[in-house]
Amino acid sequence: MRKLFVLVAALVGTMAIAVTPGSAVTGNFVKDFEHPYVGLVAFYDDEGTFMWRCSGSLLTDRVFLTAGHCTDQDAEESPVMARIWFHQNVGGAYNPPTVPEDPNTGYPNRCLEGDPLCVESTLLFDFGFDNFAGFPSIHDVGLIILPEDQAVDLPEYGQLAGAGYLDSLSLSVLKNATFTVSGYGVSRTNPAQTLSLRERLMALTKLVNPNLNASANTAGFNLQLSGNRGGGRGGSCFGDSGGPTFYGGFSSDLIVGVNSWLFGFNRQTCGGTGFAFRTDTEAVITWILGIVQKYAPEELSEIQIIEAS
Repeated sequence: MRKLFVLVAALVGTMAIAVTPGSAVTGNFVKDFEHPYVGLVAFYDDEGTFMWRCSGSLLTDRVFLTAGHCTDQDAEESPVMARIWFHQNVGGAYNPPTVPEDPNTGYPNRCLEGDPLCVESTLLFDFGFDNFAGFPSIHDVGLIILPEDQAVDLPEYGQLAGAGYLDSLSLSVLKNATFTVSGYGVSRTNPAQTLSLRERLMALTKLVNPNLNASANTAGFNLQLSGNRGGGRGGSCFGDSGGPTFYGGFSSDLIVGVNSWLFGFNRQTCGGTGFAFRTDTEAVITWILGIVQKYAPEELSEIQIIEAS
């Protein structure tokens, strides 16, 4: 997993915010069989060495949405290749150094021969992510375009909420709205044990502040999601970024953001507030469609964009 720690200045006063890239599902999570298009993606350098892992979701059989800090092409160490698995359980038997790869999926070293749920690509893009510069407008969106011979045939794919979808909802609706986070990664960590299931998990959560522009940490760019585990809800923990944030309950396919960063993170308890970078903005949607138009134009008509009613 990517282990990157930075400090960014908040827009209120001079308070420093400890920001940890990487949201994973924790708390009251359940196994996610509802979203087969959500996958675990591992990144590799130009020598084929594993670098980190993230989560993400297919918008079509070839267009994979994730976080920009996962695909960052301007970092000092940038990935050049991605391998994505769409199994609900990826690397469950992987236990280095005694078991160098999962015999059921090949994670993290390869795709098993004939596995239609494991694909590879070198077409990696980020939406101008620059190590959290410009906070809170951090441009934390990434895309992976799969080659034609690596297309993943699934019964459904994620849908994008149209530009301004959440902004069109009233404060009372947002206050009571349910969101779902999905992804792979660390679910609990403490000095004695780290629980990394490498399973696709999902949990319900709520907005901390339904006024999407009120906080200097959100300012219309990020969603602040509750880490309160009461009421059967879940939260975020150190682990994989890029997994989708859905508007609605477990059955929702409507993506409004990608899991992005954590605030006030506590390594021992997996406590802290998770933030998703919003995808329901004109700038993000225009960028996504532009990349697809250039590298996989036949996929444009397959992307589902759901406009606010």
